[in-house]
Amino acid sequence: MRYQGYAEGDVIFVGPDEAGRLLTLNVNEGDRVTPGRALFEVDPVLQQADVDAAVAGLEQARAQLADAKAAAQRPEEVAVLEASQRRAEAALDLSLIELDRQKSLYAKAVGSKAALDTAQHTYDQNQAALDEVKKQIEVARMGSRDQQIAAAEKAVDAAQAKLDDARIRLERRKLAASVAGSVETVYFRPGELVPVGRPVISILPPELIKLRFFVPEPDLPRFTLGTDVLVTCDGCTPVPARVSYISASAEYTPPVIYSLDERSKLVFMLEAKAQTPGALRPGQPITVEIAP
Repeated sequence: MRYQGYAEGDVIFVGPDEAGRLLTLNVNEGDRVTPGRALFEVDPVLQQADVDAAVAGLEQARAQLADAKAAAQRPEEVAVLEASQRRAEAALDLSLIELDRQKSLYAKAVGSKAALDTAQHTYDQNQAALDEVKKQIEVARMGSRDQQIAAAEKAVDAAQAKLDDARIRLERRKLAASVAGSVETVYFRPGELVPVGRPVISILPPELIKLRFFVPEPDLPRFTLGTDVLVTCDGCTPVPARVSYISASAEYTPPVIYSLDERSKLVFMLEAKAQTPGALRPGQPITVEIAP
């Protein structure tokens, strides 16, 4: 018993992740491609700019981490603060001498209360200035807090992830074939703007070609998954194949099967995979029979 059907293929659509103008197209319809072959390139200007910005951001984050791990100020800056400390100490000593002198004069009723208050105020100011410089030196010699270092490390990780993402987006502006097959359709040409989500080409891998045929309900028990069949077409030698799918519901014979006798019958659709991928092309009418 022979059954009619046709070959059909599932193509793989290849397009960029982001919109852009098509720069180069390295294949034409009908070309055979293998994994790794360059297919096309989309304008990468924006993605390159993102990579450059991410590189700069990573360098900045690393510099901030280095600063956080190092002392808060360089030794030269600490030396400047130490010189300020010595000047503050000298000013404090001088103001102490003046304060003692004004106290002595005031006790002898020679000096005024205003002069004593001014000397006391000057001494207090110099003492506060000396305390401030000492604190600055103490802080300058301290390392950054652990929390600040941890935050700086997280910032480096985030900047690195952003750079990795930008590089991946840049790399995907040049697409290569991931499977072997034939180029079925070219949708865009160099110079045209490719919208987001639209393919530039479609590829048909030979292993995705399936052989559909239709079996009347009385003959359905003759078939199970894995049943070996022979497939023929006009002018081709028989192609061994194996049943890979059996429809769960009946349908009318589709119009593609040009047989008035068969159109009125309910049939079940079956699919088979050729043992030699690519032996048949999509759209070819086929005849199927169970292998002896």
